[in-house]
Amino acid sequence: MRTTLYARGVVLLIGVLIIGLFGGCSQQVDWLTYRGENGSGYTPNALYPPLGTRWKLTLQFKEEAAQSFNPPIVKGDTIFFGSNDKNFYALDINTGYMRWIFKTGNKVNSVPYADEDSVYFGSNDGKVYAVDINTGEERWSFQTGDTVQSLVMRYRDRIIFTTDTEATYFLDLEGKEQHRIPNPVWSHHTFQVYDGVVYWAPLLRGFGAFDIDSKEFLWTVPVNINYPVWYSFPAIDEEKVYYASSFFTGNGAILRYYAADREDGRNVWEHESSFNMGNAMARNADNVFYRHVYLLDYMAPALWSNLVIYTSGDTVVRAFDAVDGDVVWEQHFDYPTSSAPTVAGDRVYFGVHGEEVADVKNGDAPRLVCLSAKTGRVLWQIPLEGAVLNAPVVSGSQMMFGTHNNLFYVLEEIF
Repeated sequence: MRTTLYARGVVLLIGVLIIGLFGGCSQQVDWLTYRGENGSGYTPNALYPPLGTRWKLTLQFKEEAAQSFNPPIVKGDTIFFGSNDKNFYALDINTGYMRWIFKTGNKVNSVPYADEDSVYFGSNDGKVYAVDINTGEERWSFQTGDTVQSLVMRYRDRIIFTTDTEATYFLDLEGKEQHRIPNPVWSHHTFQVYDGVVYWAPLLRGFGAFDIDSKEFLWTVPVNINYPVWYSFPAIDEEKVYYASSFFTGNGAILRYYAADREDGRNVWEHESSFNMGNAMARNADNVFYRHVYLLDYMAPALWSNLVIYTSGDTVVRAFDAVDGDVVWEQHFDYPTSSAPTVAGDRVYFGVHGEEVADVKNGDAPRLVCLSAKTGRVLWQIPLEGAVLNAPVVSGSQMMFGTHNNLFYVLEEIF
């Protein structure tokens, strides 16, 4: 199942590699955990624009625009990510050179995890794989009952992931099942694990906390509604869990932002906003709700200083006071945001949609935007080929993300 590097023809089929003019080696910082430490979406690794394209890769899957491109991870000088073209990639971060490629039986929409020996990821072929981090050789695979489009992570001696509307699995490090929780509702599932507790465990449509060792729910927040709801990936600090929900009503969506007590689920604060679609894109069910749920980090918060920052798939970026939930700043755009935020140092990076056939000179192309985390002021932006579909990952002086046009970008500081 592994494609070797000496097959030049495969490399040509996979994509076109463009090496930018902005070179130079820099010290890389591992990004092994989905949305960073405790899901905060933050790295102290400050990245200062302007940024230029170091290289970009056109992926093999070209039949249609990508619905999702879940975040890569970085270990040393290697980037790991899966793609709609059924491949899982290990690329050199500086050149884009393909160290190895692992082919699965279907699209790879899961978020991977890496330890010292293996990379773990799921595929829509129904399997979760552990492959050798250096060679790409399969160590083991586990056949599930449905597609795997979730976060896959290692917590201590367990591998945890969710299959679409089937179950959340707990495997040992040899790929043997230890336990599972029924998952009758969720697909494209994310969760947070902190101090032995899984947050946003799949209990119908309620948010909850599940103790791994006791195999019991510690608390749940039930939701009694008749229309679709979606919860964001949560961020954690010592006291609180921060998360958001999108309640789709048919005519629009209601956005709610929460801070809950981590120990008992008690609501500390809550803020409600209307989904602001703006006038630049058509207002329909897909744009307001359905396309967003393919993104595992849709509405995921970023924590910076005393702020909780959200992009919510609408035209407004919101920053709340982490203590009381008051709005500290908002920034409005003509087009809706396309990705969750990442804070690098004191700057917020995320994608904004544009026209499908865009005129860069008129400013209606999809773009990457940089804001001041403190004030929300726009500091810099750059047009791109396609909308950014994952919160940017930052390592050293470089930034990585994928777009809906099936392009994988690596940007770096110019100066």
